[in-house]
Amino acid sequence: MPLHLGPFVRWRSGLVLTWICLFSSGFTFIGGEHSATVTHPLPAAFSDLLPHFLVEPDDVYIVKNKPVTLTCRSTPATQIYFKCNGEWVHQDQHLIEHDVDPATGLPVMQVKIDISRQQVEKIFGLEDYWCQCVAWSTTGTQKSQKAYVRIAYLRKNFEEEPLGKEVALDQEILLRCHPPEGVPPAEVEWQRNEELIDPKTDPNFFITVDHNLIIKQARLADTGNYTCVAKNIVARRKSSSATVIVYVDGGWSEWSKWSPCGADCTMWRSRECTQPTPGTGGKDCQGLDLQSLNCTSEQCPQTASGAEDVALYVGIVVVALCLTLLLIILVLVYRRKKEGLDADVADSSILTTGFQPMGIKPTKPGVWAPRRAARSKNSHLLTIQPDLTTTTTSYQGTLRSRHEVAGKFSMSNGPLLEPLPNGSHTLHNGKLPSDPNDFMNRLSSQTYFKTLPRDNVNTSYGTFNFLGGRLTLPNTGISLLIPPEAIPRGKIYEIYLTIQKKEDMRLPLAGCQTLLSPVVSCGPPGVVLTRPVILSMDHCSDACLENWAIRLKKQSYEGTWEDVLQLGEEVVSEPYYCQLEAETCRVFTEQLGRFALVGESLSMAAAKRLKLLLFGPAYCSTLEYNIRIYCMDDTQDLLKEVMQMERQLGGRLIDEPHVLLFKDSYHNLRLSIHDMPQAHWRSKLLAGYQEIPFYHIWSGSQRTLHCTFTLERQSLSTCDLTCTLCVWQVEGEGQSFTLDFNISKDIRPLDSDFLLMDNCTPALAGPSAFQIPYLIRQKICSSLDTPCPNGADWRLLAQRLKLDRHMSFFASKASPTSVILDLWEAQHFHSGNLNQLAAVMAEIGKQEAMIFLVSDGEC
Repeated sequence: MPLHLGPFVRWRSGLVLTWICLFSSGFTFIGGEHSATVTHPLPAAFSDLLPHFLVEPDDVYIVKNKPVTLTCRSTPATQIYFKCNGEWVHQDQHLIEHDVDPATGLPVMQVKIDISRQQVEKIFGLEDYWCQCVAWSTTGTQKSQKAYVRIAYLRKNFEEEPLGKEVALDQEILLRCHPPEGVPPAEVEWQRNEELIDPKTDPNFFITVDHNLIIKQARLADTGNYTCVAKNIVARRKSSSATVIVYVDGGWSEWSKWSPCGADCTMWRSRECTQPTPGTGGKDCQGLDLQSLNCTSEQCPQTASGAEDVALYVGIVVVALCLTLLLIILVLVYRRKKEGLDADVADSSILTTGFQPMGIKPTKPGVWAPRRAARSKNSHLLTIQPDLTTTTTSYQGTLRSRHEVAGKFSMSNGPLLEPLPNGSHTLHNGKLPSDPNDFMNRLSSQTYFKTLPRDNVNTSYGTFNFLGGRLTLPNTGISLLIPPEAIPRGKIYEIYLTIQKKEDMRLPLAGCQTLLSPVVSCGPPGVVLTRPVILSMDHCSDACLENWAIRLKKQSYEGTWEDVLQLGEEVVSEPYYCQLEAETCRVFTEQLGRFALVGESLSMAAAKRLKLLLFGPAYCSTLEYNIRIYCMDDTQDLLKEVMQMERQLGGRLIDEPHVLLFKDSYHNLRLSIHDMPQAHWRSKLLAGYQEIPFYHIWSGSQRTLHCTFTLERQSLSTCDLTCTLCVWQVEGEGQSFTLDFNISKDIRPLDSDFLLMDNCTPALAGPSAFQIPYLIRQKICSSLDTPCPNGADWRLLAQRLKLDRHMSFFASKASPTSVILDLWEAQHFHSGNLNQLAAVMAEIGKQEAMIFLVSDGEC
């Protein structure tokens, strides 16, 4: 019989190579240790047919350590063998079965092999493990499809978990879910209160292709705990529950009918807040629930006539005369007290101080401290001769009703309120001491202040009168400037300033909106202000207004958040105005309250500034070394919070902070570590990078968002670490940092203390809170407020200070110069650039050193 040479199959058995020669009538195995002869002749009628597959191997997954079986079935075939990743599978691993097709009489051959987890793991990470079978007949060969064998898994942590929400009735709700990474990819289902949600039976629910849950119209029954469930053939994972609260705002019912006209010639009607009744935290109805109306003469019953009417009118006249006399007496008493208070509230130190710099501690030399600048020492450029005719006077009465005033205001340079023998008080320049426990206890008794944080560290307060002052939260970039004359003369207010944690506030954000600033409270609300105060706080936008719609939000007494202005569309007649600088927002407001800056991106080019902070353990005694990378909004209050938290964790800063622009592109943030010396260090991260979901960053809801890289050194003697850290937004901006330091002996001055160098006093009252002395300020305002034909007035001052964008706002105020100086004070409290102001004023005055020396005739 002629010899037919088919393909050769080779494998190793010990050190002996065995070859298989396939013949037309059968095949023979020849080898040193293995030899066998199997003959499977084909009928002559089918000898020219190519084999075709009845069963081909399919993709399979290995679950835990259980092997999988691949099956191949072909007819007509003289032999079938498996090939996996380009290598023939050994003969001993095949399980072969022979059969005959009863319909055609053709021989049928079936082969099975088992694949173990160890076989797949040998090439895991290099390429996918695959197998295919090859069938022979006397005519030729055929190959089956490739079957891929993968190790199944499902990680524990969700890439994005649903977040709780509070929404009004009938609003749409979007709950996001990104399941854990897994092979095969996890299927996702949603549960409400542990019960499966089926959109087929309830069309109000919709699950998107990327696994998010949409509730089309929120119903009261939709209130509950929502859980995202991910599952595959390996495991089943549940996300953290997200609490959804559907609240109902109250609505009026119809007015009732008017009541009969009463004896006082008045009739009434009422209505109730029952359509619907407010529920689950919803707002009460706005407006009156009771309304009155005077009756017509025909409806009003006559209760007095003749002599009785005369007696009634006489009584009314007598009461009116008594009230008038009492009012006159009160006015006289008030004017006498006011004259005593306003005669001269400034002591002689105001006149001799000039523009002397305040006692703020300088930053440490050679230490990096952002947003800090040395204050000018050349303050003599803006000084005036003292007015020796002015003396310090006092006024009768106490500044506060409590008896412990003197004890609370003691200070090293003398008391702020020094008691005089006759019971009067004299105002001095100085610092306000802090008694946070007493202050917070008094505030907590007020209904409106129950939402204030009890964190005394992030709260400042002080007592102020018409001379004004300043409140500052050190190391947060947050301050409140109370200009002179903002508080009415004769009034004394106790004012506070505090930060609200974002997770404690119900600040509704929708669509592309994001929180750009801390939530700041100043109060008490409702106090009367005659001029706007200036609230300064950091923001994290890129300050490109063409990419943003930025709004200032204020919380009402009812707890709802309202838009009070949109940047670029300010109305000068409104009580709010805003200047957006590169990193700071200055809010002019005539009403105290709770504020936040919210931005809505108008394009994908809108970007937030992120601050990247890298921390490691200050002391490491194990082989593992953790690097924590914080990705947070670039505001000083968050920087302070992270620094304080890391100090408690025993961490230290291992590199200078970096700033990264994060765009509204819906792409996640990725972090990876590279270029470590493999002989001494290795990363324990299984994947090539870590990823932070876009929404976790953009929403700003997680204040201290971070991820951790765990490294392992080969021995405890290895202390030098060199690596490259890459941080980038997918299809966006990225940065790489080279770290090279000794984890046990690094003595660089990158300690957390150097970032917290703001040692200013939290509360300053009176002239000590300002750069410009009070009397100099008054003379500047009187000189520049009056318009000059040649423009040498407040308009030129605004232009020279690069504030001319706000001309219409300044012009709407009674004293435009004073508002400009207020803004200058808010901007330059730390820098104290008096030289710049002196040069500008000299330029306006045309060779004169001081603008207030320019006479009216020269204008």
